[in-house]
Formats: sequence, C-alpha cells, structure tokens
Amino acid sequence: MVAAARERVLNVFGPQLHSAYLYGSIPRGTARPGRSDLDLLVALRGEPTEADRAAARALDEALDKEFPQIDGGGTLLVGRAQVLSDLERYDLGWFVACLCTPLLGEDLAEELPRYRPTSLLARETNGDLALALPRWRQRVAEATDDNALRTLVRGCSRRLVRTGFTLVMPRWNGWTSDLHEMAEVFGEYYPERAAQLRDAAVAGYEPGPRADLLRSYLDDLAPWLAEEYARVHGVKAPRPGEQ
Repeated sequence: MVAAARERVLNVFGPQLHSAYLYGSIPRGTARPGRSDLDLLVALRGEPTEADRAAARALDEALDKEFPQIDGGGTLLVGRAQVLSDLERYDLGWFVACLCTPLLGEDLAEELPRYRPTSLLARETNGDLALALPRWRQRVAEATDDNALRTLVRGCSRRLVRTGFTLVMPRWNGWTSDLHEMAEVFGEYYPERAAQLRDAAVAGYEPGPRADLLRSYLDDLAPWLAEEYARVHGVKAPRPGEQ
C-alpha cells in the first residue's frame, strides 16, 4: 500500500512534486489494519492550487477504496516555500523535520534547523486553539448525522490531546506523535485533568458519534486548555487572513 501511494503521488503531481512524506501510525509502526488511516504530506514546488487539492482528494479516495488495510486517507498539500518560511519555521517546518518520514524527493529537513522542545516551539505549534473554538462550535451545531459527529470527535479529540501535550512538552524535554503517550505525559503535570485527556486519546483513535463528548470539550476542556496555553506559552503568531 505504501509502495502504491509512493508511485501514485509521483504520477499525480509529476514535475511539480518537490517531496513527499509519511506521518502518523504507519511510519511509527503502530497502525492497526483496517482501522488506521494513511497520512501523507506532499510538498509542491509552488503553492497548491484547487486543482491540486482535488487531485489529492481523488488520490486519497482511490487508495482507501483499493486497500482495506487503511480506513481512509488524508493528503496534506503544502508548498516548499511555505514549509521553509520564517512564519512556519516552528510549526509546519518542525512538523516536517521531526514528525514526518521522507518518502519521495529531497528531504526539506536538510534545510531546516535542529529543533529543541522550547516554549517558542510549543507556542507556534499549538498556540492557536482559541482561534479554532468558534469554528468548532459552528461545526458541532451544524452536525446532523453520525458520520459528521464521528469526524468531529476524531479531529477535535486529536487536536486537544496534541495541544495538551505541547503545553508540557518543554518541561518533558521531548516529543512524540502517539496520542496515548501524549496523554500520559500531560497527566504527569496536570493530574487533575489527566482522565479527560486520556479519554480524548481513546476517542481520537476510536471515534464515535458522541455529541455529549463534543459538548464537554467545548464547555470545559477546550476553553481551559486555550487559557492555560496562553498563560504558559503565549499565543501563536497570526497567519495571513487570521484576525
């Protein structure tokens, strides 16, 4: 399946492809057949267009349909200049350099700094949770079926666990991409919130159509995490178009 993904990424994007990477459970070695998804990051030589994004969605759908070993796929499209920009150095750049496994092309990590788990890195990586909350509330209010709720549970749960982990990452002095390990590390520093983040890690891997869980996130855990994150690390530098 990975070999097929490698070949098709090259065929789909051709000369505009700069490099491609795997991330998540598959390169980590913890993927569960039929239940884990395929996470790809594709860096193009220029900025991705809507046609490029449509091609990436078609690629994901074709791989998901053909290979029962995965439960969906998600190709993240970025431009080379974006990854290497000053604005993304401690966010997308760090992600590519430290949490992605090269699959095709020249590894952009060679052009990025050596990273350490500092407060600056924590702030730029996950310091914008407060900006996401209004969008989450709107999407939860608009969710009308189990599939939509399940998607929201998966995405929100993973985001909250990652935010909780990076809140304490500088003190732990390391990083990981495993949700359960993230929750355990967080719990060492915030034992009063440990059970909530452990539950979120479970939901991130085993999402169900749980409107009650989403409401608990929005009413309690997410606002608290956003406030605590700003208190400890500050807020993320705004991106173009953000207010």
